[in-house]
Amino acid sequence: MLFKLKFVSDFGPKKFEKYSGLVKFISTKENIKKEMENFSKRFGIGLNDLQRKAFLNEKTNSITINNQQREPSIIYLYKVNMKKDFTVDYFRNTLAGLIQSMKDSELESLSILLPDFVPYKKYFSNEYYYQTFLEGIWLGNYSFDKYLSKKEKPKKLTINFYSHESVKVRQLIKTTELLMQSVYFARDLVNEPALILTPMELAKQAKYELSGAGVSVKIFDKKELQKRKMNAILSVGSSSANDPCMIIMHYKPKTKPKGKIALVGKGVTYDSGGLSIKPTSGMVEMKADMAGGALVIGTIRAAALTKLPVELIGVVPAVENMVAGNSYKPGDIIKTSSGKSIEVKDTDAEGRIILADALEYASKQKPDEIIDFATLTGACVVALGEIAAGIMTQNDNLANKLINSGEQTFERLWRLPFWKDYNEMIKSDIADVSNLGPRWGGAITAGKFLEHFIDEKIPWAHLDIAGPAIKHKSTNYTEKYDTGFGVRLMFNYLKNHFNRD
Repeated sequence: MLFKLKFVSDFGPKKFEKYSGLVKFISTKENIKKEMENFSKRFGIGLNDLQRKAFLNEKTNSITINNQQREPSIIYLYKVNMKKDFTVDYFRNTLAGLIQSMKDSELESLSILLPDFVPYKKYFSNEYYYQTFLEGIWLGNYSFDKYLSKKEKPKKLTINFYSHESVKVRQLIKTTELLMQSVYFARDLVNEPALILTPMELAKQAKYELSGAGVSVKIFDKKELQKRKMNAILSVGSSSANDPCMIIMHYKPKTKPKGKIALVGKGVTYDSGGLSIKPTSGMVEMKADMAGGALVIGTIRAAALTKLPVELIGVVPAVENMVAGNSYKPGDIIKTSSGKSIEVKDTDAEGRIILADALEYASKQKPDEIIDFATLTGACVVALGEIAAGIMTQNDNLANKLINSGEQTFERLWRLPFWKDYNEMIKSDIADVSNLGPRWGGAITAGKFLEHFIDEKIPWAHLDIAGPAIKHKSTNYTEKYDTGFGVRLMFNYLKNHFNRD
């Protein structure tokens, strides 16, 4: 992380500490010139004519003012353009970028004047409005420098949030810290190189982290997988020197649960493509092919630490998809733990194969819902780009709730068609289902494959997170490191729908 953070919330600043910065947002719904002058007078900030002119320019979104050896020493003045392109990610993304820009700064504290909620109530709930500011600081502060030979010790930075609702902000500080530390943990797992994060190492790290949060963790090793006839997982993992496993996590609140949800995440810690081998350019990011598993682990950690009243079962099949003389092959037929058979047409469509055993296991736990997450197809990235995940389900209620949480957290989902017609594309003449359809509709046929292994009585949704889970340039906080996509989305979903009296 860039800074060792300390958060404070109060009604308003009494005085500014030495080496302090100040952040002010002015909405275009307000009289910008008047608000700028009032702000200048209130804090004794001398704005010159050039600075005034620059900020009033329609093309200017922000200015930075050096306050000439007075405190606050640096002022960051932002214009919130409510007339154009405002999203629920504005404050989060802006503060993430600001913290990153301060990496080499000598500032020891940053005071943020939180705007009143009323002008923004169209976009946010009252509580989540303030949470986005906190999330922005945390997301911008993330770094993965574990393997740098030269790295600086994080400097201390106090963040002062000033608001008329300072009591509410103080309440949010601790909850958001627990959530964002869980996002950090998920991101650390995804950014860890496959040389270190083998299937069993992923299991060990999950067990170590979650056991401390009161979560029961079991690890099905190779012997247990064989006993349970989980041949889908065993086949994909057969050619690696690192044995496959399956991680089972169970969080049960001390109060009566308000629901029982199974979360299933793809845990391919490295994907070479197997015998259907990828080109080198396609392998570079494949340490992140376990991002769905990391999402599940991070979500359960956050739910347990914040004591959400919902029972969670997490299932993560973990394998390496490698190449060897004993690799599973195109043309093989795999009999899964459910008894259903899979014709293998491409060993690079391995994620759906291991999820077959995992989803069948999750169904047997009789949850109220099953939601799975996987960096499953490049086809989904072609369809939606890197800024959204695809959601596939037959259940409109579940889809709408998840999409709504995605809109709030800016971890957005787009619903893809999921008609029965697509089943025709993965029919096999020699097995119950083929692991690959034709070129077209690849994300949907992958989802249809998974549907074969779900108890049809249980509401289920499949999220293909292949695009937004990998680093991309659409926001300040996703550009440099793999993203931990989905933890905030799922925490929001669980909190909003299973935390009510």
